[in-house]
Amino acid sequence: MDSDAARVLVVEDDQVLRTCIEEGLVDAGYQVRSASDGSGFAAVVENFRPDVAVLDVMLPGSSGLTLARHLRDHTQTSVLFLTARDAVADRLAGFDAGADDYIVKPFVMAELLARTRAVLRRSGKLRSGRLQVADLLVDEDAGEVIRAGRPIAVTATELRLLTYLARNRGRVLSKTQILTQVWGYEAYDPNLVEAYVSGLRRKLEANGERLIHTVRGVGYRMSESTPRMRAS
Repeated sequence: MDSDAARVLVVEDDQVLRTCIEEGLVDAGYQVRSASDGSGFAAVVENFRPDVAVLDVMLPGSSGLTLARHLRDHTQTSVLFLTARDAVADRLAGFDAGADDYIVKPFVMAELLARTRAVLRRSGKLRSGRLQVADLLVDEDAGEVIRAGRPIAVTATELRLLTYLARNRGRVLSKTQILTQVWGYEAYDPNLVEAYVSGLRRKLEANGERLIHTVRGVGYRMSESTPRMRAS
């Protein structure tokens, strides 16, 4: 894990949802700490020093609103609320408690990641969006892809996919992981990933050697060298 990665604290009492959120954030490159309620919240915040807290509003014991007020009074941590309640009064209560953003359940992981990134960007805590793999430069913030000094035109989805692969360079990523992170859902035709990877390869390989490798039966890996597993 990159020690310079933004730190995200997740407080959600639903274990399945909490695990999904934590895995999605870790997969996106964040440092993550999670909890099921507000027990020992002040100590966790002091030790972990989160850049952003993702808080469920309805928690056992102290509510997410109470936890957010603590963050506002004692830290510079940004707050992103999760809730099943979407009435205007509920949203206003959240913002009055110090929310920077508000997500209504159910939601897709891609939305949470996008909102987390937006909150971090507004607070000035977002790490650089410039990624380098061999002679390939991916600048997520500027929306630019350059290889060997030559700009490559990509769509918004191709940029998200390429950024995810580059941020996780050296790791083998499954099609399910890629679908979740780039498109926001897990159950879909895996051929979608294959089609986009194929398109990116054509564009990238017009200016150099292959960087996106297929690991048969597993997924894809971005690296300067071919994986030792059976790959093409």
